[in-house]
Amino acid sequence: MSLIPRPEELQQNSGSFKVDDGTPILIPANDAAARSSAQYLADLVEHTRGLHLNVVETTGENRGIVFQHNSKSAASHAESYTIDVTPQGIRIEASDDAGLFYGAVTLFQLLTPNSKHGEVNIPALHISDSPRFAWRGVMLDSARHFQSAEDVKKLLDQMAQHKLNVLHWHLTDDQGWRIEIKRYPELTRIGAWRTPPDAGHDGEPQRYGGFYTQDQIRDVVAYAAARHITVVPEIDMPGHAQAAVASYPQIGVTGKRPPVSVDWGVNPYLYNVDDATFQFIDNVLDEVMALFPSHYIHVGGDEAIKDQWKASPAIQAKLHALHLKDEDALQGWFIGRIGSYLAAHGRRLIGWDEILDGGVPADATVMSWRGTDGAIKAAKLGHDVVMSPAPDLYLDSLQSNLPDETAGRDPVRSLENVYRFNPVPSVLNAAQAAHVLGAQANAWTEHMPSMRHVQRAAFPRLDAFSEIVWSPTSSLDWKDFLARLSAQFQRYAMQNVDVADSAFAPVIQFDTNAALKSGKAEVTLSNQAGYGEIHYTTDGSAPDRQAPLYIKPFNVTWPSTIKAATYGSDGSVLAGTRTRVIDRTHLLTKMGMELSNCAGSDFRLHVQPMPDATSMTPVYAVNVFDTCQQYPAAPLDGIRSIHLEAVRLERNYALAHDIKLVVSRPHSTPYGEFVVHQDRCDGPVLAKAPLPNPASSARRFALNAALTAQHGEHTLCLIFTAPTDGPLYAIDSISLVPASTAKSSQ
Repeated sequence: MSLIPRPEELQQNSGSFKVDDGTPILIPANDAAARSSAQYLADLVEHTRGLHLNVVETTGENRGIVFQHNSKSAASHAESYTIDVTPQGIRIEASDDAGLFYGAVTLFQLLTPNSKHGEVNIPALHISDSPRFAWRGVMLDSARHFQSAEDVKKLLDQMAQHKLNVLHWHLTDDQGWRIEIKRYPELTRIGAWRTPPDAGHDGEPQRYGGFYTQDQIRDVVAYAAARHITVVPEIDMPGHAQAAVASYPQIGVTGKRPPVSVDWGVNPYLYNVDDATFQFIDNVLDEVMALFPSHYIHVGGDEAIKDQWKASPAIQAKLHALHLKDEDALQGWFIGRIGSYLAAHGRRLIGWDEILDGGVPADATVMSWRGTDGAIKAAKLGHDVVMSPAPDLYLDSLQSNLPDETAGRDPVRSLENVYRFNPVPSVLNAAQAAHVLGAQANAWTEHMPSMRHVQRAAFPRLDAFSEIVWSPTSSLDWKDFLARLSAQFQRYAMQNVDVADSAFAPVIQFDTNAALKSGKAEVTLSNQAGYGEIHYTTDGSAPDRQAPLYIKPFNVTWPSTIKAATYGSDGSVLAGTRTRVIDRTHLLTKMGMELSNCAGSDFRLHVQPMPDATSMTPVYAVNVFDTCQQYPAAPLDGIRSIHLEAVRLERNYALAHDIKLVVSRPHSTPYGEFVVHQDRCDGPVLAKAPLPNPASSARRFALNAALTAQHGEHTLCLIFTAPTDGPLYAIDSISLVPASTAKSSQ
């Protein structure tokens, strides 16, 4: 049974029941919740399977699909349900509305075991199912990049199909204010828009932003509620406030109006602690609470560097008047005041784990993002917690190290990494573990400028996530999960959802230096998940299931073009074709994505050329702290020059106190140089070429640098010495050019 998440209990029996266009969905009279879930199923099955199922009120006839509330059902826990399939029909029972809905979701999966249309024979079975955790969340960052209301609804659709029940909506940050507040129109007139770096060039928009009207928010909240999803808004404070301060400078610390930020990272702007500012925040929260009926209101509390507070005489006077020991304690007082206001209105404060640093109200819920330590500390103090640690559950983490991986940040968090994550830290005892409400996967969008990026980052990792927050730990089975993904991929295709195939993508490997010496290559094929059938060709033709099945390494004589694709046992495609050309030019070339950081800094981002452009490619690897990259074991015999394909990128990163970690290297030409060192970053210089004037050159450019004659294999340290207050540079590709080629190109 290709069900995700895996049900708590599933028993197969003999026989089956056929569902076709004549099968009715039967509901009790005057049961609005049953009708809603039944109609949801009918609409979804018609859209995906092409089956027309009519919802009708039952008149005693039970041969069909029956939806039934039953307070005495075995599914007595919140959100639980049972399904019974017999040769006579299908029956879904639950004691609450959410359970009935999740029964419909499971039946939808039973009705879509593949991409075919028309009737389905469902095996006779019994399912009894209930969730492991009450909080099964996804955070969508709409502040860094804005998604339309329809985009948000599409994410809600997929959340519902994965039995995920909380959308944490990140609506304000330094780079944008996305929620209409009628009392303060400047928040969206000014705060919802930014002027991108290099606006109007190379696909970068002249003006970037947008916001949700209150009517749109009500519509999204209602759409979510119909799918049993609660929308929890986040209004970030006291930090990540630059867009708010840009709109109303008087609520900031300096009184000056900054621009809405174009820089990712940690910006310095905070709210001040004046009574007038708290009145402003209270008024904003009044409108937020009127739009969002959720019990929880998220107030952020993260990454509030206190430089402005420390430098302000007024803030310092307030701190001393309150008899607080430091600025962290002042933040604790700030968050406590907001928590009291929310509590007075019947709501509950939730914030990122930094809220623990200064002390928080006893009833505050903590969302742990700085690893799991915050959750452990909070649970031991008696706070409820939601597990949301970076990088484990950060969807902007890269899914693989493949050269064609989309934008994101290191370290890699693969499909299996997510599946192996346990939301309950083993160090907690039973009483402490009871404070773990559940877990949440976060889609931060600094490097995901479109909904297509978000989908590619989320799926199929949300399949793995849904299973670890819904299914009992005893039923988790990695290989079984992989087997169920094939049908899920086909459901995504039927609904036009973009999915990453990183876990199944064929990796074509061979020893490039050995191939250069011998004229042959021993090729191995594999994929990250170790699952599926990899079929390949060596003549450049497209590999279908009739192409050779990879079983063991094989040899080719170059020049040759290897193509490979991964198929499921049902014949469906798990990963599209990957190609590797083997000839002298490619053997002497490495893509920038294949290079590694030099020792000293493990920070690495995969970014696109412009911060707000919406293309999926190209993608470049950068380290904003140190530009040094390594080409290991470069074969230098007969090599006389180096050819570089490079790109100039925006240095739009707010590094706060980490700015001291940026490595600055001396440069001897106005705009810096590309320098190649032998073996070490401070080793002998083998080649050098000046960088072009950023004001008069194209963003993408090529450089050729003569190489002093060398022998053997050496690590090449590739460094840009450009000024650190100017643009960033990234390597698209680096090629070693033999003497014969270099001479013929002159």
